[in-house]
Amino acid sequence: MQHTWLSFSSLTFHVVPPFRKVLFEEFQSWLSDVTQVELEPTIDLSCAKYEYTDALLCHDDELEGRRIAFILYLVPPWDKSDGGTLDLFSTDDNFQPLEIVKSVIPSWNSLTFFEVSPVSFHQVAEVVSKEKCRLSVSGWFHGPSVARPVRYVEPLLPRSPHLPRDHEILYDWINPVYLDMDSQAQIQEEFEDRSETLLKDFLKREKFQLVCEALKKEGLKWSSRGPPNKRYYDKAEEESLPDILKNCMELFRSEAFFLLLSNFTGLKLHFLAPGEEDDEQEGEGEIAAAGDSSRRTQGESSQEETGSREYTEAHGSISDNKVNRECDSSVPLCTGELRHWTKGCYTLVHDAETTEFSLDLLLFCGCEDWDVECGGFTSYLAKDEDEELLLITPEMNCLALVYRDPESLKFVKYINHRCLKQTARETEQTGFWDICFVYYE
Repeated sequence: MQHTWLSFSSLTFHVVPPFRKVLFEEFQSWLSDVTQVELEPTIDLSCAKYEYTDALLCHDDELEGRRIAFILYLVPPWDKSDGGTLDLFSTDDNFQPLEIVKSVIPSWNSLTFFEVSPVSFHQVAEVVSKEKCRLSVSGWFHGPSVARPVRYVEPLLPRSPHLPRDHEILYDWINPVYLDMDSQAQIQEEFEDRSETLLKDFLKREKFQLVCEALKKEGLKWSSRGPPNKRYYDKAEEESLPDILKNCMELFRSEAFFLLLSNFTGLKLHFLAPGEEDDEQEGEGEIAAAGDSSRRTQGESSQEETGSREYTEAHGSISDNKVNRECDSSVPLCTGELRHWTKGCYTLVHDAETTEFSLDLLLFCGCEDWDVECGGFTSYLAKDEDEELLLITPEMNCLALVYRDPESLKFVKYINHRCLKQTARETEQTGFWDICFVYYE
């Protein structure tokens, strides 16, 4: 959400008191008769100013007591090409928004109002005019609360265990710097301190170049991911991907990569990685010194142990060891997508979002010299707080790893009109791509 709210209490215009009087008396009575909705004296009133690239993304306005929403437009001559339309959405059987079915162009001294309901999804489209300001007076008339349907709970994305691929896939794809034992120990130490790390030039350059070239070719099939009150971006249909992209996705699902992530982070994402039982053997004093990192490996000795297991014991045992992990109810799992981000794409923090302990992975493509003013960055927040914990900006061939707990949330900032000038190339493709995975111990 991007726009400026102006409080009427701070305005001294001589027209405000009469306007308030009209709203609270004559208009309220008329509106109640027209809508057949019983209204109470309570009215929320504010002024909103939208300028270049400002937008208000899809939402339904539902809040205790709100019954009628209204907007009075105070704009200069306005055209659809200026953006800033009020877009209304259709909904599905689960009361989730589907697509825009009507757009209202702002017009001077025009009033729009609608009933607030489980299907009153709407948005203010991005203002793309650099000269005009979309000024409006808006608010809600309140009334007795009405019964609402049970809120729809969105199913989780399917999770799967690792694929049985050994260490050779790592040698084929990953920069050798990150396969070095000392490098892994250092990365793990830094990760345990900050719960995040950025690994630049992560894939071998020749492999990364092939991935980027494949993403720009025609023939890939993409499907839009919604609903728009939670997210909007394109997800690749993996069966349509060329071999190079399928193999890249396979890398991040491979058993060898699960073990490599364990070495990077200290999380137990593979049966060979040290777990809590191993940590306890290091001694209670060391565990106490680690604070809340009981889910990670402890100390330099465990880092060395992890590294030695991967490239001595594990090299011959990832595929040969017949330990029956399928009987283990805590088998590490992952879910992943290949995503395309263009103008208008975003994800939102929403009320129904569930959070748990997990490891986020992002690898970026096609984002040369990306400007954060365009949006598209991933922001991590503390739940119930405005504090931003971390910001991940798209960077070519950079692997981001972030450990999340149940008290952290994330969203991808709306990509605005500025990206069109920045990313326009010889082809029609704009924006960037990322490979997004989430791992669970």
